[in-house]
Amino acid sequence: MTHFRLFDMLSEIPRPHDMSAVRSGFSNWRTAVAELAGNTQSQQRLSDIAKSIESDPSSKALLEAIFGNSFFLSQCVNRDPEFFCNLICDGADDSADAILKDISNKGKYSLNDTRLMEAMRVAKRRMALTIAIADLGNIWNLNKITRKLSETADATLSTATAHLIQESAKIGTFEIADRQNPQNKSGFIVIGMGKLGALELNYSSDVDLIILYDAERVSTINPDELQNRMVRMARGLVRFMGERTVDGYVFRMDLRLRPDPGATPLALSVNAAETYYESLGQNWERAAMIKARPVAGDLEAGAAFLKHLSPFVWRKSLDFAGIQDIHSIKRQINAHRGGLAAGADGHNIKLGAGGIREIEFFAQTQQLIWGGREPALRSPYTVQALQDLAAFGLCDQDAADDLVASYRFLRRVEHRLQMINDEQTQTLPEGREFDRLATFLGYTSAHEFRDHIQYHLNRTQKHYSKLFADSPSLTAKSHGNLAFTGADSDPDTLQTIRSMGFDNPTRVDAVIRGWHHGRYRAVRNTRAREILTELLPSLLDAISATPDPDTALLKFDEFLQGLPAGVQLFSMIKTNPQLMKLLAEIMGIAPRLADHLSSRPAVLDSVLTPDFFDSLPSICEMKEELDCYLARAEYIEDTLNYGRRWAHDRRFQVGVQQLRGLILPAEAATAHSNIAETAVDCLFKPIQLKFNETHGVIKSSDVAVLALGKLGSREMTASSDLDLVIIYKAPINSAGSNGTKPLSVSQYFARLSQRLINALTALTSEGAMFKVDMRLRPSGNAGPIATTIEAFKSYHADGAWTWEHMALTRARVISATSDKMRSAVEGAIHSILTKPRAPVPLLRDVANMRARLAREKPANCLWSLKQLRGGMVDIEFIAQYLALRHASENPDILNCGTMTLIQNLTRAGYLDRSSGTLLSETLRMFQALQSTLSLSIEDEITSQHINEFSDTLKARLADVEKCSDFSALELKVAGAASGVLTLFQEIIETPAKQLSRP
Repeated sequence: MTHFRLFDMLSEIPRPHDMSAVRSGFSNWRTAVAELAGNTQSQQRLSDIAKSIESDPSSKALLEAIFGNSFFLSQCVNRDPEFFCNLICDGADDSADAILKDISNKGKYSLNDTRLMEAMRVAKRRMALTIAIADLGNIWNLNKITRKLSETADATLSTATAHLIQESAKIGTFEIADRQNPQNKSGFIVIGMGKLGALELNYSSDVDLIILYDAERVSTINPDELQNRMVRMARGLVRFMGERTVDGYVFRMDLRLRPDPGATPLALSVNAAETYYESLGQNWERAAMIKARPVAGDLEAGAAFLKHLSPFVWRKSLDFAGIQDIHSIKRQINAHRGGLAAGADGHNIKLGAGGIREIEFFAQTQQLIWGGREPALRSPYTVQALQDLAAFGLCDQDAADDLVASYRFLRRVEHRLQMINDEQTQTLPEGREFDRLATFLGYTSAHEFRDHIQYHLNRTQKHYSKLFADSPSLTAKSHGNLAFTGADSDPDTLQTIRSMGFDNPTRVDAVIRGWHHGRYRAVRNTRAREILTELLPSLLDAISATPDPDTALLKFDEFLQGLPAGVQLFSMIKTNPQLMKLLAEIMGIAPRLADHLSSRPAVLDSVLTPDFFDSLPSICEMKEELDCYLARAEYIEDTLNYGRRWAHDRRFQVGVQQLRGLILPAEAATAHSNIAETAVDCLFKPIQLKFNETHGVIKSSDVAVLALGKLGSREMTASSDLDLVIIYKAPINSAGSNGTKPLSVSQYFARLSQRLINALTALTSEGAMFKVDMRLRPSGNAGPIATTIEAFKSYHADGAWTWEHMALTRARVISATSDKMRSAVEGAIHSILTKPRAPVPLLRDVANMRARLAREKPANCLWSLKQLRGGMVDIEFIAQYLALRHASENPDILNCGTMTLIQNLTRAGYLDRSSGTLLSETLRMFQALQSTLSLSIEDEITSQHINEFSDTLKARLADVEKCSDFSALELKVAGAASGVLTLFQEIIETPAKQLSRP
């Protein structure tokens, strides 16, 4: 009878879970053996061994355990019955050695890609079966199992790399330095990371690699193409190892542990990698390098690279901040001191609480702190590292023993779990599949297995929670992970991010990882990243409270991108927690403020000054302040930039105060208008002086800037344009200016006006200041950019449309070169507005104009508060129509402010009290809501915007009007608009329809 050496060491075999699968497995086994039957000696031997296997109790029990518990192992057995028979006869050790030897020899043959890939996959499948049986029968311990898995990866990687180097040499990529060993001195380096590097690979593990090349060791005639060629080789290696064929795959490859994988090629030069680690390397990358090992390619160059990185990994001295940042690797993982909730089903035994990752972090974080001074604490092997820490008194011996025991237990569970279907999973199944796993592990009941799992997870968690216990947690307040270390996204962290209100946790995770990789100037400093790590929980907490957390985070990302440095700002935020909340509010609710902050982060300094939240200055104080500011400018470019900086900062202050509810929307409107008026008035002076240096002056001339629209009525929001008209006066007989480059009168004021417009609108390093609209000047875009006062009077006396006179009801002079000129323009406007008008043409014109606007710019939704029927345009049309209708008989009703104009019309009896109240209250409400919305939404409000209104924004809007909720606010808005529209119809629309055609 055949002697089965395998069973000489076999100590235990789990019972089968699924007997129907056992029956099916034996049927397939017999079919596979029968297909190999024949008359040769080897075929007869195989047939005899197969019969003996079925008749031998131990071998039959082994097959039952395989067929009844693992679909993957059943396939391995029945796909290659001859190998299984040999494995039973020769034993696990000899079989494994033969497989490894065969893999190495394959690289010496001149096989093509297809044949070599087939041979490697067959070898991997056979090794997987060998290791599984050695595990199931308790023939090998954990250390040997993981080592054999790692040696298989080493051998296959080495064979594939040698083949790729030879193939690349054939097409002239480089010359082979050593024909006998193509990898030697090739300059192509394959570094094994993680479990492969530590010879701790799990049963169905990905292989973590960093692929490098040393250009100085590569002999090539085309060095400029070297990186592209090396990247192609890296892709080739990924394909050789990971591509699935009819024979399966060898190992899945993961190259994301390389420096900043989102921004770097698959293969990096050694110099680039060294520069990254020395300048931007993170502590988690130092921890990852503890396990790094050259596994294929130029082993000598790989060892030299790791030796060069030794000072980066093992720092002999660490300051407090550095130690705290190492602590953060652990502190980002939520630690439940009270143990886990009952039940292990569905738990991730690697990444979940009490899992394998916590045991590895327990060792690695302490190695990073103490390993720089004590080389004996640098072991890449997890069990050895724990034992070393205990030997040096850095952790309790009992803790080390517990963690080692739990590590071995969890790794064994991990292997059995992955053997079932050859899946890279560490998540325990639920229901019947949990029972299957329990059986596969040798348990008599799922309840017993569940208790053991719970015991080990809780014990690990207990020890882990005590590590750096005095350091504050870096998890979310909701007790979830916020871990952004390592190459893989942490599933619990993604869940935490989602539970905080973010819609796209994967993108949030990627953005934050980009910060840690130092992609922006602000986070390239180690200290900056350390502080940012400490701030992350409160940052995400604050951002999650904004209307749209995802957009707010991207705005904060833009903000970081524009920062020249980060340490000072992050330190300021850390010592002033309220600043974090303000930043989050700005990023999440006020895009305009966020853009300004991104372009000028130094403005945050002003937020910390005592007077930032005080009452806003008067317009006289603003003009005095800006004049002093501009006086420091040496060049006109400085003038423009200083003016922009002042205006942006003041608008930022107004926005923040409105955001915080310190000023009412009406006060914000006045402040925005005062800032614009100040900017125009104060900039005009130096612009004119600079202009005069070249073109001289026109004696006895004057110029005034007339504001209309929202600036004229002092109703500006954060997004308002400036409606301007420029009017000048010069002697009739003037020949022009007297400078070195003289200009005629009309040219002079046209160019001066254009200079002012450019000063307000041009993009400089500080951005633009305002958008300017000149279409309300006489004849609109067809008219001259600057108008004489005589032409202004003449046009409005004979050629202006009624709507242009309506616009003049909001006109006021905001800058003038003399009081006389100011009075002259104001007098001209007063004369135009108070001239007697024929009531019928006026009524018809106003009604027709509103109907045209309704056709050309229809309101898209209720929240288009300006164009909405019964909205702000209708209110303004009512007030302006009545002003033009009655100003000739009662000039005192005129006022450039719409609200005051309505009140004057009511007092004069042109509006009854109820109508005046309706118009005033509705205008106040709509302006307040529009002002609030302008902080959040830059464009005209559409139905699409309404769909994107967050609950926070809706609550903010409802609070403006003291409504119970957003629905109540919408009812209030709709009711008010309906009342205004009815009034508009009564005063204008219905009477106009009753008029006979002209």
